[in-house]
Amino acid sequence: MKEYDLIVVGSGPGGYIAAIRAAQLGKSVVVIEQGELGGACLNVGCIPSKTFLKHAEWMLTLAEAKRYGIDTTVNGIDMAALVARKRDVVGTLRRGIAHLFNAHAIELIQGTASYVPDQGLTVDGRTLSARHTLLATGSRPFIPPIAGLDRVSYYTTDTLFDLAELPARLVIIGGGVIAIELAFAMAPLGVEVTLVEVAPDILLTEESEAREVVRGALKRLGVSIHTGVSIQRVTPHSIVLSEGQIEFEALLVATGRVPHLTLAQEMGLALDAQQRFVKVDDGFQTSVPGVLAIGDLIGGLMLAHAASAEGIVAVDRLFASHQPPLRLHLVPRCVYSFPEIASVGLNEQQARERYDDIIIKKQPFAANGKAISAGETDGFVKLIVSARYGEIVGAVVVGAHATETLQVIQSTMQAEGIVDDLAEQVFAHPTLSEVIGETAKSIVFKAIHE
Repeated sequence: MKEYDLIVVGSGPGGYIAAIRAAQLGKSVVVIEQGELGGACLNVGCIPSKTFLKHAEWMLTLAEAKRYGIDTTVNGIDMAALVARKRDVVGTLRRGIAHLFNAHAIELIQGTASYVPDQGLTVDGRTLSARHTLLATGSRPFIPPIAGLDRVSYYTTDTLFDLAELPARLVIIGGGVIAIELAFAMAPLGVEVTLVEVAPDILLTEESEAREVVRGALKRLGVSIHTGVSIQRVTPHSIVLSEGQIEFEALLVATGRVPHLTLAQEMGLALDAQQRFVKVDDGFQTSVPGVLAIGDLIGGLMLAHAASAEGIVAVDRLFASHQPPLRLHLVPRCVYSFPEIASVGLNEQQARERYDDIIIKKQPFAANGKAISAGETDGFVKLIVSARYGEIVGAVVVGAHATETLQVIQSTMQAEGIVDDLAEQVFAHPTLSEVIGETAKSIVFKAIHE
């Protein structure tokens, strides 16, 4: 029996990146994948949702262009063509991963991994042996225990992106990041969208000022938002609340994700205190020697790029040299709404609890030349800085292309730069990034346009 240096279970953004890094280090690697290459992110998550969001953005651009003299008429939306484009995008990226596996001599086994005591991992009766095993089994949609839900037809994020046709009225149960992004993806396409959230507000993972901007944008798109509700039951065409009922043609349940724990439990891996995720140390070692875990399986940020970073650190610790722990507070967090939200580091409340000398400054995009000319003035840049040394401990950008713009701040924090470095940087004009410099200047001295 061949013994590999590393078995990777799961080919999502954590698993395939870890496999390639191990192969680059000269190790023999086999990847086991029970679904499509690329995992949930590529096939039913990050990439399909961003493809749909691009379709929505085109519709919003056409509407904006019409306001300013470019006469356009949309005669209809060919949903089959939109879905076909999504499949083309996914297929291109999937083929890219397959090419990388071939280029690095990584063996791919399609099938479901199981653990057999005294034998190890098996796939369709074949037993595999390796010095190390890395679990990157990802997550699945969480379905809440709502009365009647098991007797009605509904979409999840695993099924929505193959819509045959656009529904006239879509109700989304959930108000987190995934639900909000999909509301923005569907409403500009002419779908009447209603958000139903049991929590007191949408996007509770984000700062209140950011939530306010996004909530306003949703309302301008005609999205109806119901928060703090009590869902009594679901019928084939309605959600019954304690306050009344909401009719729908299609229902989407987007209430977060939970990890695939089956294999981890078969292997006897210890879970965290809440028994929700696999417990690991800062090198991603589990309670079983030689077995590592990364990505959604271990909780944390549950983001694709976080899983990729975890995979690299885990493999480098195994086969290269000692690596410092992953600095999770420097991993950017993103919401792909219109406008976008991007943040890094501590939020305002966390910073005030940890530091006694916090300075917080915020500058709007409304005074920025590029934002005004592009009609993208919603949002702001907020910097959270410790006055003692000028350390940037957190940042929030809300606005068009915020997920790209934030990287300037994140890079400065990664390099252990201070707010003075941002204030002294010369930003190209006109760019949205100029607002970062203005915000930094308002801390160091005084912003020119303040």
